[in-house]
Amino acid sequence: MVWIRLSSTSFASAVVKRSLKAMVLTEKSSKEDADAGAEAGGGETDKVDKTEGVQKVRTAGVYLHQLGGISSKPPSRPRNSFSRGSVDFKTVTRVQSSFQAKEYQEEICTHEAPIHKVSELFEDISDDEMLDNGELDEDLDEGVLKAYDHTGKTKYKQACETYGVVPISSFLRNMNQTELVMMHYGLGPQGAKAISVSLITNTSITKLNLKDNWLEAEGARAIAEMLMENCYITDVDLSDNQLGVDGAKAISSMLMENITLLRATLSGNYFDDQAAEHLAEAISTSHKLKYLDLSHNKIGNTLGEELGNALADNNGIIELDLSWNYLRGKACTAVAEGLSDNIYLKVLNLSYNGFGNEGAKALGIALKVNNVLEELNISNNRISPEGAVWLSMGLRNNNTLIVLNMARNPMQSAGCYGILKALKENPKSAIEFLDFSDIRVNKDFEDLFNDVKQHVPKLVVKHEKNTDLFKKPRSKADPLTKLKEFMKVHHLQLEHFLDNFDITENRFINLKEFRTSLENAKVPLNDVEQDKLMILLDKDKEGEIDFSDLNDLLLGTNFGASKVFRN
Repeated sequence: MVWIRLSSTSFASAVVKRSLKAMVLTEKSSKEDADAGAEAGGGETDKVDKTEGVQKVRTAGVYLHQLGGISSKPPSRPRNSFSRGSVDFKTVTRVQSSFQAKEYQEEICTHEAPIHKVSELFEDISDDEMLDNGELDEDLDEGVLKAYDHTGKTKYKQACETYGVVPISSFLRNMNQTELVMMHYGLGPQGAKAISVSLITNTSITKLNLKDNWLEAEGARAIAEMLMENCYITDVDLSDNQLGVDGAKAISSMLMENITLLRATLSGNYFDDQAAEHLAEAISTSHKLKYLDLSHNKIGNTLGEELGNALADNNGIIELDLSWNYLRGKACTAVAEGLSDNIYLKVLNLSYNGFGNEGAKALGIALKVNNVLEELNISNNRISPEGAVWLSMGLRNNNTLIVLNMARNPMQSAGCYGILKALKENPKSAIEFLDFSDIRVNKDFEDLFNDVKQHVPKLVVKHEKNTDLFKKPRSKADPLTKLKEFMKVHHLQLEHFLDNFDITENRFINLKEFRTSLENAKVPLNDVEQDKLMILLDKDKEGEIDFSDLNDLLLGTNFGASKVFRN
């Protein structure tokens, strides 16, 4: 057996495999020719047996051309010392210069070695493995390795044919972006499968938004299997997809195994107590997940104790949203008890449930011992003045809570007064914002607030009387005109806002990235004006705009746009 050692690292591994295959085919073909010659008279046998190993390698291309009429281009290196012309299978040797002979000797090792020895560049490969491996020729096309499709576009098109769905152009255009937004596309289970196939190998997308696509349980299983393999996506939104119990089971299994996902939004998926049983296990065992949104579901009283235990055992999630569920009575108490033992959770949203006074009392006890939670939202929870007083007892000993939202609870001014008085009595309190929206306060509360404000100057309290102070100002200016004027004054072109945009590769601009560029350039547009500008540019709700259209819009005069803003 002849071994080849490549002298240059520029050769790909596929070339090595091709050379090995040629050697195996050469040796077997030589033996067959020798046996045939022996039967005919033996005249050719000695000639074949005396053929040197180097000659076998050099004539590998000839043998390959004679195998059953199947042509195969010989390797471009090492150089063939024979001329390409031949007559009656006889070759004419070509005279080599000293320089060619020296170079040739450096590229080919002429000694024979047993096949069990390991070369410097590859491991042992048997003859049968070399012959049976049909992928050797596929890896090399005219000596050039095929480019790896890191976006998965090719696989997506093939998957669409397999599952009988129409490819989505927006998905194909944005597969090389870091964020993929595909809300309201009506993918369904089959569309989710096609997307999952391509996203398994995608290395660009880190944030995936598939909100409101009616994926159902079948689509959820496909997405979950994809997320088990994909190690780049860190944020996924599967809200409003009718996942149900089976979907919750698939997602929960994925959350327990995935080691890269940081945020998961699962709101509005009809998760009931049976589904929450699987989710509770994911909450208690997931180490990597930091944000979990289970709002707008049907999680109720049955699973309260298990949900509380999950909160106590949680060792990764720092932000949990359980708003707009059916939490009542014992379930609220169990959640509060779980909060007492939790040492990771920093943001907890329990709004629009039914905690009531008993739940408020349990939360007050939890706040006495919890030294991690920074933001608590218990708005719209039927908490009366009595419940507010129970909660305030926990605030007297808490020194980590920064934001407390108790808006739209029937606690009246007396309940607000009790909360504020607890802060005055706790010099170590860290609270900076109290939200008592839609609750009318009296003069006693205002006097107490002015007193506390002297000791805690950072404290901000929102209530019914000062709601106007927190409203965002409405802008009547035309943001497109302001942007044009800014560009004119500073002699800017659209390209100045698109540092990382390559018009030769992609003519569509991600509007979120464009908005970030405007902020970095310090364009004088407030949040409301930026929102209006994005609405104008994103008429199709796809989150992107054609480069040429945007350029024409900024350079030309768009009276239609101005009319939109004036209206």
